[in-house]
Amino acid sequence: MTTAPEPGDSAAADAVTWVEDGTSRSAPWLTTGSQKPPKKVVVVDDALRADDAMRLTSEGAALLWRGDYQGARQLLDALKRRLDRLRVKADPDPAVTFHRHRQARGHRTRILGMVLIELGDDFAVDLRRAPDIRAACRAAYGDDAAPGVASLQELLGAVGAHEWRRRGVEIPALGARIHPHYGVFAPTRNEYVDLVAEAELPAAATAPGSVAFDIGTGTGVLAAVLARRGVARVVATDIEARAVACAADNVDRLGYGDRVEVVRTDVFPDGRADLLLCNPPWVPASPTSSLEMGVFDRRGQMLADFVRGIPGHLTDGGEAWLVLSDLAERLGLRTREQLTDLFEGSGLTVLGRVDTRPRHPRAVEGDAGTGAGRDPLATARTAEVVSLWRLASRHA
Repeated sequence: MTTAPEPGDSAAADAVTWVEDGTSRSAPWLTTGSQKPPKKVVVVDDALRADDAMRLTSEGAALLWRGDYQGARQLLDALKRRLDRLRVKADPDPAVTFHRHRQARGHRTRILGMVLIELGDDFAVDLRRAPDIRAACRAAYGDDAAPGVASLQELLGAVGAHEWRRRGVEIPALGARIHPHYGVFAPTRNEYVDLVAEAELPAAATAPGSVAFDIGTGTGVLAAVLARRGVARVVATDIEARAVACAADNVDRLGYGDRVEVVRTDVFPDGRADLLLCNPPWVPASPTSSLEMGVFDRRGQMLADFVRGIPGHLTDGGEAWLVLSDLAERLGLRTREQLTDLFEGSGLTVLGRVDTRPRHPRAVEGDAGTGAGRDPLATARTAEVVSLWRLASRHA
């Protein structure tokens, strides 16, 4: 069973204004994030040099592209190469290095977001050699969005996400594919999925009529794993409408729609469950987009809300599973003692912990292009451990 989500994030109503051929023009600013429309817009074409584009964008001017579409992509690539030459200075304190890295990424995102494309009716792009991106735009902005102006970088992300959704991500633990929607974090790291697929289920979770809550379900991948493992009923929650729609689509596609209910709510649904599962964002820092909400947890709020809510939502004999990376600890953003103090202060007992090492490229030492010479966080990434903490309430 799935609960229909409320409409997802729609394009912002803010306008982009510019002067072209002596006439003042404006169009709605299309974005799925919180980015404000640029205040200064310059109309450019293929005659613009990359160095001049870098200067203009650094001064705060957005570039409304009127040349060849592929030329706009080449300009974006040229800007990326120039930004890649900038290096984040490492500090003995890994937390300082992390914050410098975040500032650099924010600068990069701002500059790359300054190349703009105008979209016409049904998201048509009226530029030479422009591809048909209408389906990808409808998935990102909604069917009812008006013609407007969008960042080329965001449009390319929408096109890539549309392809991810079409092809899906292979999940060995499911023997099937998960299809992420635009703006929903894709399950490309299988180690945390494998932890949930292989950990021993508590007896209460395998009994007839058992119930599990999957908190912050995202694509619904872990809810599907629990259903596949035999949990009778799973309630999957997420606060983001896009994620609710994505999870509902995936569990239905996998044939678990009659056993997995997807609801939009903040953290816990009503009631109690025999198994509480949460894979919260791992790094206590502020996200800058809906996609980053899968990685960054402002002030560690979701982690704290889940842990503190366990006693009020866990049945007698049940377990809570917290799947969490120690990357924040290695970056100096949280200590292990702070985590265990959170357990203790919430009235929880640690029943056990299962650890694994990430297998994604940036966690592999010496990976080409992302080693210590290029990635200031490489030392922390290559030492990262992902754990499944098994927790129980002391008052059960």
